[in-house]
Amino acid sequence: MNDDKPLRVLMVCLGNICRSPTAHAVMQRRLEQAGLAGAIEVDSAGTGDYHIGKPPDVRAQQAASERGYDLSALRARQLVPEDFEQFDCLLAMDLSNLEHMIRMASGEQLSKIHLMLSPLGPDREVPDPYYGGEDGFGEVLDLVEEACDYWLEEFRRQLEQRH
Repeated sequence: MNDDKPLRVLMVCLGNICRSPTAHAVMQRRLEQAGLAGAIEVDSAGTGDYHIGKPPDVRAQQAASERGYDLSALRARQLVPEDFEQFDCLLAMDLSNLEHMIRMASGEQLSKIHLMLSPLGPDREVPDPYYGGEDGFGEVLDLVEEACDYWLEEFRRQLEQRH
């Protein structure tokens, strides 16, 4: 692995309009606060093609905005096979998307795929707030913020191991 190349992280959910853009923005903020924005790049994608090119859900943007995160510039894109080559770590929001990603990946790429909430407990999922009430978006933020704190430290360790 090239030591000068940034560590690349991809957040993945189904449509890339609620959970993964929220995780993208939270991780981006954590990286900026830690002074690691240049060393670690974050992006997001969805396993489905339902919302390609669309901005995050208005409710996700509102909940994020209330905590100081800006999702407005993000646009949904679909996960593609090249992502497994280009990213060092792919974080699935739930088991269904994790399984989809495992089916798409091959060989050593499988070791790059993780469940976003795995540090909080086995098989923990970020619930999809799309069809639920308004508080679901706040719950997503709570879970993602906690998990991002863990992953930030994990990525910091990986960077240190490169040098």
